[in-house]
Amino acid sequence: MAESTGSEGNGIRITLEEIAGAVGDFGTIFPILLGVAIVCPDVNVSHFFLFLAAWFIIAGLYYRLPIPIEPMKAIGAIVIAEGLSGGEIVASGIAVGVLFLLLGLAGGMTWIGDRIPRSVIRGVQAGLALLLLRTSLGYIVDDALFAAFSIAIIVIFFIASERTRVPDVSALLVLLIGLAAGIAVQGMPPFRLIPLPALVIPTPADFIAGTWDLVLPQIPLTLANAILATSLLTYDLFPKKGVDPDRLSRTIGAMNLVSTPLGGFPMCHGAGGLAAMYRFGARTGGANIVAGLFILIFAVAFAPPEVLTLIPFGVFGALLVFVAIELGKHSIKTESYLVTGIIAVLTLALGLTVAFIIGMILAYILERWKGRQGTGQKPGS
Repeated sequence: MAESTGSEGNGIRITLEEIAGAVGDFGTIFPILLGVAIVCPDVNVSHFFLFLAAWFIIAGLYYRLPIPIEPMKAIGAIVIAEGLSGGEIVASGIAVGVLFLLLGLAGGMTWIGDRIPRSVIRGVQAGLALLLLRTSLGYIVDDALFAAFSIAIIVIFFIASERTRVPDVSALLVLLIGLAAGIAVQGMPPFRLIPLPALVIPTPADFIAGTWDLVLPQIPLTLANAILATSLLTYDLFPKKGVDPDRLSRTIGAMNLVSTPLGGFPMCHGAGGLAAMYRFGARTGGANIVAGLFILIFAVAFAPPEVLTLIPFGVFGALLVFVAIELGKHSIKTESYLVTGIIAVLTLALGLTVAFIIGMILAYILERWKGRQGTGQKPGS
């Protein structure tokens, strides 16, 4: 990781480096939001982009650092895989908003995070990766030619970004090529303004299903990656301006409570997104403002729902593969392949919430067993 230069995090700058860093985290944002919009006809993807853009800008002004805003990956992956309703998405956003706002106000983030074994978090990541891969295969089979073309572009940019400081804009490029191909075949969609957001009030059933299916699997990822790991990385990259975990928790709570009842998608921060933005040049909140303006353009472009039908399914399949690999590669950094592997397999068989609960129980049983083994080996015991 690059070292701090002393000029980083000093406020708001708009430079070529900040612009390059602004798109560093786009590769996982667009596939999840567009995938949800495809499987959920009762959501409006332009509202997803609108609130994401707003909070990117707000976070840049508030933190004055390149703190990313991302859709919640567990919620997104499960919605894409199982096709849940818009009401359940809103309910999950309200629930996580209340939870993390209260945790941030109470100052209990580190205490709770320390009690979720890392092997369980890695298992959740692996399970999400498998869910997304299973879903992506359906899109790829239906449109193999465009999927192969899209995957080739993603691979080329990945290799280039690993060897140089060229930002990985493959997701944006693939989307634009897909849109261009769709317009060439179907013609331009009608121009429409973004409809005004309307208040969505979930039913009790939405809250029950949203909490069980979406919130419980999301909690460990948000605690570990969006809050604790992101906070630690801010102190690594910006030692004088590091962000406290409880502060991150409060902004996650606030943005979900404000946005999801009006049609936004549940959002969080992310250590991977911060690392990506920093790597390509982001050093101040200016990168967030640029990112927000870019995403606002997509909010306007996707106001007509017909735009979604223009993008070939092969594009979505390729992008979901990319997101699955991003999640999956982190899951191998586990202290227990047994726990992580069981959670991953059970996710496909029984669902992520059940897999998470079983994984927590198994991890604690193994921890106690190892403790007893260690005690039993002591002389004179």
